[in-house]
Amino acid sequence: MELWFTEKHTDDVNFTIKVKKQLYSAKSYYQQIDVLDTYEFGRTLVLDGFIMLTEKDEYIYHEMVTHVPMAVNPDIKSVLVIGAGDGGTIRELTRYATIENIDMVEIDGQVVEVCKEYLPQTACRFGDPRVHLYIEDGLKFVRRKSGEYDLIIVDSTDPFGPGEGLFTKEFYGNCFKALTDSGILINQHESTYYDSYVDMVKRTHKRIGSAFPVCMVYQSHIPTYPSGHWLFGFAAKNLHPVYDLKAEKWESLNLKTRYYNTELHKGCFALPNYVKEVLADE
Repeated sequence: MELWFTEKHTDDVNFTIKVKKQLYSAKSYYQQIDVLDTYEFGRTLVLDGFIMLTEKDEYIYHEMVTHVPMAVNPDIKSVLVIGAGDGGTIRELTRYATIENIDMVEIDGQVVEVCKEYLPQTACRFGDPRVHLYIEDGLKFVRRKSGEYDLIIVDSTDPFGPGEGLFTKEFYGNCFKALTDSGILINQHESTYYDSYVDMVKRTHKRIGSAFPVCMVYQSHIPTYPSGHWLFGFAAKNLHPVYDLKAEKWESLNLKTRYYNTELHKGCFALPNYVKEVLADE
């Protein structure tokens, strides 16, 4: 008997992958957690029926949320990561010897433990002494901070369920306060390809723009995310993601990446017209 997993992207579009075996299935206090072993994409983390990552393409997402800000400011020392229970963002950040402190706040500790056991490819750097894991609400955590972080990465689920509070105007204002004068905020920004996602993108962009003087969007291709065309937000107090790019300094670090490079960095901020039109509305 063949086993298939289907994620509903819209009312009219489904994404289906063939499954070898279900490795884990349980409901935490916050959400349903599943780990599937698939033929094409390897092990796959699914939360509440939505694919969070696959072994085959996770590097794209994790490289783009970390190396883009690090190449703009390679002198970042203190980082706050909100969400990211799979550990991929932490893995990429710990590759930088210059980073001194990484605070990670994840509301669902069960996700972290499941990923440690079933997704060691991503959850491999929680033991780094610079990493401090807090199992609590990121919204409440960031409220208590002021001028502490050079970089905040909001590696959250979609804006409903456990991740809903991480898309509010109050939250982005608190992130602004928690950052240093050269601080950068990175967030996953959904996609505008399907009409049903457009309002979420507009709302998020408007709320971030109300808090940050620099508010831009960049893109990447992630095959297992809805439409495959995914957006990220880059917000900052005074750094521009292209004009302030430190390409030579970043390249001198000799980090081996599979997706990110500094030429792609410049290009990923050049958006298609249909995305620019959505953002221009806000």
